Formats: sequence, C-alpha cells, structure tokens
Amino acid sequence: MNAQLFFPELVLCAGCLAAFVLTLTGPSARVPRLCALVVAALFAAACFWSLPLEGSLFAGAYRVDLFSQMVKCAMASGFVLILLFGADLKGVPGEVRPEYYLFLLTSLLGLTLLVSSVELLTLFIALELSSYSLYLLVPLRRGEGLRAQMEASVKYILFGVAASGIMLFGMSYVFGLTGTTYLDQAVPAMRALAGTPIGAAALLALLAGLLFKLAVFPFHFWAPDVYQGASNDTAAFVASLPKVAAVAVLLRLAAMAAPPEGLAAGHVQAALTGLSVASMFYGNLTALAQKDVKRMLGFSGIAHAGYLLLGVVALDAWGFASALYYATAYVFMMLAAFLGLCAVSPDGGNLTVDDLSGLHKRSPILAFVLAASMFALAGIPPFAGFMGKFMLLATAYKAGHGVLVAMAAVNTALAIWYYLQVVRRIYTVAPAEGAGPIAVDSGTRLAGICLVVLMIALGLAPETLVRLAASAVRMAM
Repeated sequence: MNAQLFFPELVLCAGCLAAFVLTLTGPSARVPRLCALVVAALFAAACFWSLPLEGSLFAGAYRVDLFSQMVKCAMASGFVLILLFGADLKGVPGEVRPEYYLFLLTSLLGLTLLVSSVELLTLFIALELSSYSLYLLVPLRRGEGLRAQMEASVKYILFGVAASGIMLFGMSYVFGLTGTTYLDQAVPAMRALAGTPIGAAALLALLAGLLFKLAVFPFHFWAPDVYQGASNDTAAFVASLPKVAAVAVLLRLAAMAAPPEGLAAGHVQAALTGLSVASMFYGNLTALAQKDVKRMLGFSGIAHAGYLLLGVVALDAWGFASALYYATAYVFMMLAAFLGLCAVSPDGGNLTVDDLSGLHKRSPILAFVLAASMFALAGIPPFAGFMGKFMLLATAYKAGHGVLVAMAAVNTALAIWYYLQVVRRIYTVAPAEGAGPIAVDSGTRLAGICLVVLMIALGLAPETLVRLAASAVRMAM
C-alpha cells in the first residue's frame, strides 16, 4: 500500500483522534479550535501536495486521482475558512465545543472518503460516516429554544435514514443485476439496463443518498428546517462541503454511465431532467416568500441543486466539468453568505432580512462580503456564479436541452429578485434604532477578503479551474 496516497485522510484520522482525547480531558475553549485549525491547515497542505498523485488502495475500492484530489482541495479550503470566521461559535454551548469540533472533523473525514470511494459498500459507509456526524451536530445549539433544533435534528435523521435505506436498496439491485459492487464494472454494465424499468429504478434508488445530500426535489424537505434550526456555524458547513462531495460522486457515476455517442441515455436522464426543473421552480418560488435569511438560503440551495443537474444531464465531459466548476464556486459563495450571518448575529441567533437593514453603516466590510455573496449566488457578473450558470446553460443547450435552458433562465430571473432584496436592505434602508457598529475580528476579516477575492477571481479568470476540472473529469470517465 502506498501510504502517500492516503496521507490527507491519515491527517484527518490523527486529528479526529486528538479531538477525541480533548473531549475526555476538558481543556479550555481555545484548545479544541486551535487543534482543529492545525488539523485543517495540515489537511489542506496534504491535499494540495497530493494533487498530482494517482493510484488505488484497499483492493481497488478507493481511488486517488486528479478528480478526487481536486474536490478534496476545495473542501479543505472551505473548511479552513469556516474555522477562521467561526472563532466565536456564538450559537454553540461552551461545554460541548470539544465534541463539536470532533464531529466536524469526523464528518469531513467521511466526505473525504466519499469522493475517493469507487465501490458501493465503501461509498455507503463513507456517506453514513459524514451524515451521522452531522445528525449529532445539528442539535448542538443554544439560545433559539430546544424545540427548533430538536425538530430540525429529528427531520434530518428521519429523512436521512429513509434516503440511506432507498440507496442501499438500489445498491442491492445493482449488485444483483451486475454481480459486482465495483463502480467501474457495475455502472457501465448498467448502461444496457438503464432503459428498462428495473434498471432505471435501481440507478435512481442508488442516487437517492446523493440527491438527499444535494437537497434535490423531492429529497429536499430537511434543508430549510436544518438551516434554520442548526447554529449558524453548523449551517455553514452543512450548506457547503457536503454539497461538493455529493456532486463529485454523482459526476463520477454519471461519467462512468455516460452512453457512447449516438446512443440514447434512457429513463435516468429523463428523470434527472424532471428533478432539475422541479428543484429550480420549487426552490426559487418558495425562497421568494422567506423572511429568515438562513431559511431563504436553504430554499435557494434546492434551486442551485437543480442548476447543477444541468451539467449532469448533458452527459458529456464539458457538462461534467461545468458542474464541478459550479459546485466549487458554490462552496465559496455560500461560505461568504454565512460568514456575514455569523458575524452580524450578536448571539448566534437567526437573522431576518429586516435585521440586515443599514448594515453598510454598522460594518462596511461585512456589508460588502454579504452583498458580494448575494450577487454571486444570483449569477451577476463578474462573480463566479455568473460564469458557472453561463457554462451550465451553454452545455445544456449544446446537448439539445433547449426547453430546460429556457426554464433555468426564467428561474435565474426569479432568484435575482430575492437576492437583491437582501442587498437593498443592506445599502438603502436605515439601521434599526440602537443598532451600533459591529466589531469584526481579524480571522473573520481575513476569511471575508479571501472569499470575495476567490469569487471574483473564479468569475474573471475561470480558465485554470475549468481546465483542471475538465482534466479531472476525463480521468474519471
């Protein structure tokens, strides 16, 4: 076994072990965060160092290639930024912070294992490891009343377990039809069966766990409640890193299952097209009526999952690369939005759109970061959201999905309305009486600047990331 291929995961394993020891010793509040920051920095360095490595581990069940390492780099960068702007953890009780960082690291380990898994049972175990850690994180909140976080946690667990059960059922059918659990053998063998009812049902059931992570309609019910019920810091993690990991596995499956040129894709592509349309319309129309900002972001996340499926249904390398680019940009856009919410909320509570009134007078930098995230999520140039949506629409149109592109364009217009409502509140409405300036610590300031720079850089100069994503996708096909 080449241990170098597993170096980032070993760093995380060591970090989880250290965090577990800290939960037993009861250190001061700073020690668990310092430990998590060190682990995150080492993990990020290991991911970027291992970017060119390639190989297989554990009898071929675990693949390290450009595709998996690129996604790990995006997740590691996002995790470092989450720790930078989440220094206060205002929404998490002080006595459970060691456990909080332990479960955060464990979930990241599960997501890291997930993007390299190329065997059905390995993939399932990695998905459950990341999910169960998040189930435990959601109720770790103070100040909002026990009922809200418990209700969110119960919903998350129930829907998660249901999605896992459906996924396991689909895996059993795939194994029964193909006689193997290795994706590189099972998924291509399913091409011939994708047009049959049992083959399409098996593949769609197999995708259930990933669609749940992405909050694609009708697997979306947990998202708004979890965003609202969890602490702002937990919601920032849930809304970003699991999404890019789920997209990565979905793209790996789609890349393996893509039919040769000239052959019909079958019922699975038609089903994903329908889910894309339903997710975009449901997410955007429901977000229009939301006053709670996190709940609005939850519904908009459902719509963004619909946009991401545009790249999947194209079933070509350029479509997959576009989806990977958009998923990476989406991580930074959502983190910028949650950075603003975490810093503005005085006690870690939820914020309404009205609470952001006059924010530019209370903290110009937080106002700018939050406004930039709204512009990026709406798809306005020069931010990465515009370039990502443009690439997804272009690839879907080139693949012959003209009606789907028209519906996505209508939804983009709908989304601009509620995102710009937030910006309007920030810059054109006076702050509430008694609302004073907001102190911003150096970590939050640094994370905010990095996120804005990343969003603009990816929008103005997407070539490097797109070229890297295209190379990674070709390697996965």
